[in-house]
Amino acid sequence: MKRQSGFTLIEFMIAMGITLVALAATMLAFKDATNTNQSVTLKSDISDNLRAGVNLIEQDLIQAGTGIPTAGIPIPYTPGPKTCLGSGGAPINRPNLTGGLTFPKCNVSLNAVQPGWELGPPITSPDSTPGANTDLITILYVDNTLALNARMVNEPAVAGNPGCPGGSIINNGQIVTFDSTCITFSPTGVQINSGDLIMFSNAMGNAIQEVTSVSGQTLKFAGGDGLNLNARTDPQGTMTQLENTNLVGGVQVPNGTFPPTTATRIWMITYYLDNLTDPLHVRLIRRVNWNPGQPVGETIENLQFKYNFVDGITNPSGQPSIPTGESESQIRSVNVILGARSTNAWGQNHTYLRSNFMTQVSLRSMAYVNRYK
Repeated sequence: MKRQSGFTLIEFMIAMGITLVALAATMLAFKDATNTNQSVTLKSDISDNLRAGVNLIEQDLIQAGTGIPTAGIPIPYTPGPKTCLGSGGAPINRPNLTGGLTFPKCNVSLNAVQPGWELGPPITSPDSTPGANTDLITILYVDNTLALNARMVNEPAVAGNPGCPGGSIINNGQIVTFDSTCITFSPTGVQINSGDLIMFSNAMGNAIQEVTSVSGQTLKFAGGDGLNLNARTDPQGTMTQLENTNLVGGVQVPNGTFPPTTATRIWMITYYLDNLTDPLHVRLIRRVNWNPGQPVGETIENLQFKYNFVDGITNPSGQPSIPTGESESQIRSVNVILGARSTNAWGQNHTYLRSNFMTQVSLRSMAYVNRYK
């Protein structure tokens, strides 16, 4: 038989070694590609969360102050030399994560921007100890998409205009009925829901209340509302101050009737972080009026705001709260700082990817000055 030759053991081992080296290199390359793909995906998720949150905050800040009186909307208030509230007042509740928070007790109005320095939950993350508390912010502006103020609630008849005879404001403003021939509440028309805020305005001033129920064309503003705005007897900032008055004993006393009055829906938007629903994936919450908050960003770790003021003299900038001698109405721009991390730990060391976003938003409605007025 013809002699047949094959691989020797040494040649076979060398071939095996070369194959293993090639396989190892291939596996390392595959692992690197997988890690790179995971990193890109996690970074993309972080960017999406940051972008979604910042975009909404920017949109609301740009609208801040639209249709709001320069000094803010008056709120129920009882002056007192020591406590700011006297014996009959109580501060207005402020939307936040856990409740029990109020607007500053000395405030006599709701301003377009209400800073909330370190009023949010702590800066938390799974791989570090808690830091300082995060911020929250409350923003107010008029809902220009709703034609609620197209006609006066109790518009009087003038010449050929029949007015709105079916409209009325009674019980010190706790019951307001709109004439269906002037303003119609319907799924396709004006829509008002419980929890909405309505600003009433007439020649006597402005006041704000929270809707507690809607029945047909009638809105009710009962006491015990979430914000603690309704059914107040304070000497300032209530619906009573919008009533007509009669002279009694040399003093003007409200008589229970109202001059021609318009109603406008107000958006009160509050942003804060929620570290209770899912502590490992903190969420950015956008809360409208006193309604439940809605998440607009996930795995957010930090939320901070700095404010730039214009007073014509010192113009303080980068302030976390209201400096002494300044007011909320002097805020002209807001610096937004938002930080986020990856949803899962990544890499060989099982660390989290992190990113942050910083931007400055000019408050369009508060920065504009009519120099020709």
